[in-house]
Amino acid sequence: MCSFIARCVDSVQRLARQFRREERGAILVEMTLITPLMIALTAGVFEFGTIIHRKLLIEAGLRDAARFMARCTEDFVNPDPDTNYCISTAQNIAKYGTPAAGTFRVADWAADEPVAIATYDTANPVDPDTGLQDYRGTGTTVRTIRVTTTYNYGAGSLLFYIGVGPINIAASHEERFVGY
Repeated sequence: MCSFIARCVDSVQRLARQFRREERGAILVEMTLITPLMIALTAGVFEFGTIIHRKLLIEAGLRDAARFMARCTEDFVNPDPDTNYCISTAQNIAKYGTPAAGTFRVADWAADEPVAIATYDTANPVDPDTGLQDYRGTGTTVRTIRVTTTYNYGAGSLLFYIGVGPINIAASHEERFVGY
């Protein structure tokens, strides 16, 4: 029995020495260890690029909608609750890129993620040193349009499959009201 154990130990030592000297499988082992990491890093770069691209598309839509609202006077001149042409058109411009509903700017931007449009007034005081108002205009107040939205990224993305919840992207843009 002792000679059997000695032969087993000897053969294991011989295999270990042979394994240390052998280099043919080293590349395979290294690639087996590195490949999953490289695939994960590459996928992460593409995912991050997609998030940034969608955020830029959303911000462009909000900017376009705010510029439209800053020049649209119908809602401010005659605020009729039955017709809100300026607001609905601006919301369509933000989401679809056109005044009428169509294809979303961002493919999975859900209809239940609204584009909120609000206005607020800012005082326009006169500077005592120069005698000029702080903002160009004739009134004592300046009306500003604020367009905001949120977007949940992650429903069909790689992040969803690895267990990272949706990423909420919030964006807004403001423009001073100038009318037509």
